[in-house]
Amino acid sequence: MKKKHIFILIVVLTIGLLVGRYLVPSSPEAVHSHGSMDSSSVEPTIWTCSMHPQIQQPAPGDCPICGMDLIPLLDDSSGDDGPRTLSMSESSRALADIQTVEVQRDYPEAEIRLVGKLGYDETKVKSLTARYPARIDALYVNYTGISVARGEHLAQVYSPELLSAQRELIAAYQRDSEGALAAAARNKLRLWDLLPEQIEAILKRGTAEDDFELRAPISGVVVNKYVKEGDYVKTGEPLFRIVDLSELWLYLDAYESDITWLRFGQTVDFTVEAYPGEVFRGSITFIDPEFNAKTRTVAVRVNVPNPDGRLKPGMFARGTVQSRIAEDGNVYAPNFAGKWISPMHPEIVKDQPGSCDVCGMDLVPAEELGYVSDAGKAAPLVVPASAVLRTGKRAVVYVEKTNAERPTYEGREIMLGPKAGEFYIVESGLEAGEVVVTNGAFKIDSALQIQAKPSMMSVSGEGAAEPMPMELPKAHSEIRKEVLPQYFALQSSLAADDFAASQSALKAMMAVTGHSGDVAELIHAMLDARDLEGMRRPYFETLSNLVIAAVKADSALIEGTAYLMNCSMVYPDRGADWLQQDEELLNPYYGAMMLHCGEMKEVLGE
Repeated sequence: MKKKHIFILIVVLTIGLLVGRYLVPSSPEAVHSHGSMDSSSVEPTIWTCSMHPQIQQPAPGDCPICGMDLIPLLDDSSGDDGPRTLSMSESSRALADIQTVEVQRDYPEAEIRLVGKLGYDETKVKSLTARYPARIDALYVNYTGISVARGEHLAQVYSPELLSAQRELIAAYQRDSEGALAAAARNKLRLWDLLPEQIEAILKRGTAEDDFELRAPISGVVVNKYVKEGDYVKTGEPLFRIVDLSELWLYLDAYESDITWLRFGQTVDFTVEAYPGEVFRGSITFIDPEFNAKTRTVAVRVNVPNPDGRLKPGMFARGTVQSRIAEDGNVYAPNFAGKWISPMHPEIVKDQPGSCDVCGMDLVPAEELGYVSDAGKAAPLVVPASAVLRTGKRAVVYVEKTNAERPTYEGREIMLGPKAGEFYIVESGLEAGEVVVTNGAFKIDSALQIQAKPSMMSVSGEGAAEPMPMELPKAHSEIRKEVLPQYFALQSSLAADDFAASQSALKAMMAVTGHSGDVAELIHAMLDARDLEGMRRPYFETLSNLVIAAVKADSALIEGTAYLMNCSMVYPDRGADWLQQDEELLNPYYGAMMLHCGEMKEVLGE
């Protein structure tokens, strides 16, 4: 029985060995090969930064440049894309936050902001001078600032010449009231600044007076008094200067880039600090034909009604002009359709040809003053400013291909006209109905470079244009008070040629701004720079322009004072500005190479 059991056990073991020989791999290499085949079926995930796509890591984490959380990257590049074309999947488009808009024809509206000061209307200033030798016996207006009405007495004078002239008038009038001698005597007194009612009073009285009242020829305010009681004055010596303040002139300064939008007769709305929230209105009556090379501005004069006298000469004012531009640089103004305007007094507008009620000049058609009133004419082609990448004289947009299977964007160079608010007028390079990228264009351009394709922003060869500051409409409103210390630290670091300190200042600035918004995107681009020069041009100029605009709009952003500096050597066509806390100029664009190159333009703050 025992032998039978042993035999059965031997048979089972033998069968087991034979089965195992065919089921189990014959070598360790085979086992390893099988395991490798299974693991290769799962590809590793690449993690990247949405702002710096050149960062690619095998595991999740933070971007080493800006600190943002990394996101998974899918290889969705297409091998048949052109050299200026980028194709991506819908998920990649969503991660990059690509936004587009259709190119349209429209009359873009620009709001031009101007600053200036109120002054006298020079046509309403009257100087009183001595027309005859006299002695000031009594002075009724004995200090400046007195308001007088036309005909009110200013002083009482004694003059033998005036006494004699009165007697000549009375004698000639009594002899022949309509004769030539009477007319000549009357005219003599009129030229001596006697009012008509004063001359009639002499004739009615029939006697000459020793003391004579000097009266105001116009209503207004006595702004200058040149005599004192008891003075003897000779013919031609000044006595008083009176200004009618019922109308004032507002002198505004317009930057060179704003001249395109300004026209004679346009309405200007302005405010003064004395009446916060109240808006006053006037009309442009003069645009200086000469450009002020020192201030880089053009003087604009506005006629301002002031019937209640609330506005005072010398007040500072902030004005705005709303302007809509049409083709050929004209201003679209439907309210001037078929109208005729006085070339000297824009408040005179008539439906038909004629003459000005104020000066008698012939009226001119509104079209001759640069207006277009025909709404049937084609509106200009416009594109959002956020869609345009500018470098030097080049302007680039990314156009979405509508017939592509996947989201595909092609870089295209266009020619721009003037900028109107948040839009550019397009002279050539685009057609109505095409779709352009308004958000994410920098990311597309960066992705092209990562794929070893040429960047649309790069300019090579002789005559390469200088980089222009990026256009970020209204981005200065994102500048907060907490950003200013980091900006000043960045300026100092760039001036000291300290790349690491500049990066630290930018990261501290981003801790304040966060990772969203135009300013944050600009900081990302600066952090992406490989050297100091990459930070400086044109990014630091763009950041400086935003900070300067923010401080000028709200001086409370800075504590104490800040100094606006400019170096004309940075860019030959415009120079470059920056702010710093110290009066000693330290140039952040050149560092030690030209540390003190430049000049102070303005002191901001207190």
